[in-house]
Amino acid sequence: MMSQTLIEIDGAIGIVTLNNPDRHNAFDDLLISQLTNIFKSLDANDAVRVVILSAVGKSFSAGADLNWMKRMAGYSQDENFRDAMGLAELMHTLHGMTKPTIARVQGAAYGGGVGLVACCDMAVGTQASTFSLSEAKIGLIPAVISPYVMAAIGERAAHRYFLTAERFDASEAYRLGLLHELAQSEEEMDDRINELVTALLACSPNAVREGKSLIAAVANRSIDDPLVMDTAQRIARVRASDEGREGVGAFLEKRKARWVVES
Repeated sequence: MMSQTLIEIDGAIGIVTLNNPDRHNAFDDLLISQLTNIFKSLDANDAVRVVILSAVGKSFSAGADLNWMKRMAGYSQDENFRDAMGLAELMHTLHGMTKPTIARVQGAAYGGGVGLVACCDMAVGTQASTFSLSEAKIGLIPAVISPYVMAAIGERAAHRYFLTAERFDASEAYRLGLLHELAQSEEEMDDRINELVTALLACSPNAVREGKSLIAAVANRSIDDPLVMDTAQRIARVRASDEGREGVGAFLEKRKARWVVES
C-alpha cells in the first residue's frame, strides 16, 4: 500500500509530502495520526531547522476523505468529539512547532487543507491554488481549524468565507494574508521557498524558536506592565544565551555566525 506521507530530510530541511493524489490528499484518521507523529518527530530532531509541508498531484488537500466522512456519519457525539480531537491535535502540533514551517501550496486546499496552510508560519502558492472553507455546504463548521484560519485571514474575512463556503483564488488568499508569496508557476514557487529557507538558515535557531514563542505571547494582548516586563525578560534571556553572544560577536567582528548554513 502506498504511503500517504513521504518524509525527506535534506541537511537542515525536513520535507513532509502528502502523497495520496488519487484522493486529492484528503484527510482520514490514519493520515491525521501519521502527520501528528511526523511533526512531533521533526520538532524533536535537532538537525532539522526548517520544515516544508508539500503535496503531490492536482490538490494540496481536499479536506476530509469521503470514506472517513461516511464512518463519521454513524458516530455518537462522544465518538465525534474523540475523532475531532485528533484533528485538533494535528493542527495544534503543527502550529506549535518550535521550528519554522512553510506550506508549499500547488493546488486546491479545502476545509482542513486550509487549516494546514494557516498553521504554517509561511505559505507560498501559485496562481493555480484555490481555497474553500467548504464545511457549511455539508452542514458542518470549520471548528478546530478556526483559530488558525482566523489568525491568518482576520475575523472580517472569516464572516464571509466561513458562512458562504465560497471558493476563492490565490490572489484573494494573498490579499487576505493566507499566502505570503504568490508565484506564477511551481518552479517560481520553489525558488521563493528556497529564498525563505536560505533566510531562515542564516538566522540563529534559538532566536527563531524564541521569536515564535514571542509572537504567541504578544499577539492580541494589551500592552500592560506584565507584558512589558515579559518582553524585557525575554530579550535579557536571549542576549545572555550562547547564540545571543555568538550573534553579537559575529556582527561586531564582521564574520558569519557559526549557525549559518552555506548554500
